[in-house]
Order: sequence, then structure tokens, then C-alpha cells
Amino acid sequence: MNFLAHAYLSFDQPKVLVGNFIGDFVRGNLEVQFERDIVTGIMLHREIDSYTDKHPLVKEAQKVLKPKFARYSSVITDMYFDYFLSKNWENYSSESIDDYAQSVYELIESERDILPVKFLRPFKYMRDENWLKSYGTMYGIQRSFTGMSYRTSFDSKMELAPKFLQENHDLFESYFERFFIDLINFSKNKLKQLHKRDGKL
Repeated sequence: MNFLAHAYLSFDQPKVLVGNFIGDFVRGNLEVQFERDIVTGIMLHREIDSYTDKHPLVKEAQKVLKPKFARYSSVITDMYFDYFLSKNWENYSSESIDDYAQSVYELIESERDILPVKFLRPFKYMRDENWLKSYGTMYGIQRSFTGMSYRTSFDSKMELAPKFLQENHDLFESYFERFFIDLINFSKNKLKQLHKRDGKL
């Protein structure tokens, strides 16, 4: 999953959200680098990614993409799913996507002193271009996919992913809606398990 989903699946726990948000940018001994709840968020991030990679509905979605996009089908699936989460945000939260996105940016910014250096550059663009909201528009994901296609070593064809989404919109929305219910339940239970190691629940 991508940034918006990882934020949402932190269930309004600020330190967990920070860890969940930066999970792809950290390595090494987490316990000596971060406070406990941020470590919990990083661990949750990894559990979410592992669960997503193995889920049969995700594999089905990737199978549709693979003939055209090959190895990049998993990245594209993640972006598609954040598109549907942002686009249909009112189905998952009573807070507007505008307010939620700004609150996330402000929270992450408040923890700047502990943010990984390699996260700071993408975070600047994320905030300036409001990625969390723009994920839910065709213009926004076209811009994101085109940018990623320029940075790949091979001919990824990712700049064509938005058009493919438009052509198969209902199919991928169905994959997302069914999968995301499972992912929410998994993430809630996993977060409870992670907190239990600290005696919090």
C-alpha cells in the first residue's frame, strides 16, 4: 500500500502514524533510533506490506496488470488502491480528505528531527503537491506515474497506468473495496498485538 493507506491504517494514533509513514525509509536497530510507538508504526507498516503482497485479491489485480506492466504491476496496484481510498474517502472517514491530509503533513513535520534524511526530499514534494489528496484524481496519479516512469531503469510503461485504470475502473475498484475491508480488520488486530508487547492492551 501507499502513503495514504498507511496513514489511515494507523487509526488516529499519531506516533504510530509517523512510524507507519516512514516505514520504507528506515533500516537497522529500530529500538535505538526511535521511541516505542514509532517502532510499533514501522513494524505495522511492514506487516501491512507483507499481508498485502500475499492477499489473493491483490494477486488477482496484479495478474490483470502483468501482461502490460510486468514487474511494475505491484507498484501500480498500490497506487491504484490509494487512488480509490482518496477518491472515496468519505466512505472511510467523517473528516474531509483536505483536513486529513493537512493534519498528516503537520504531524510528520512536527517530527522532523527524527525523520530519515532520504525521506525528507519526497516529503517536501508530497506536501507541496498535496499527494494524499491528489492521489484521488486522474491528474494527480498521471503526474505521479509519469514521474516514476522517468526514474525507472527499464521501460516501465507506468505513464500508461492511468489510462489502463480508466479502461478497467470498475474492476479495480471492486478489487480495492473487497481487499480494503480485509486489510482494515487485519491492521486493527495486528496493531493490538503489537501494543500488547508493551503491555498497553
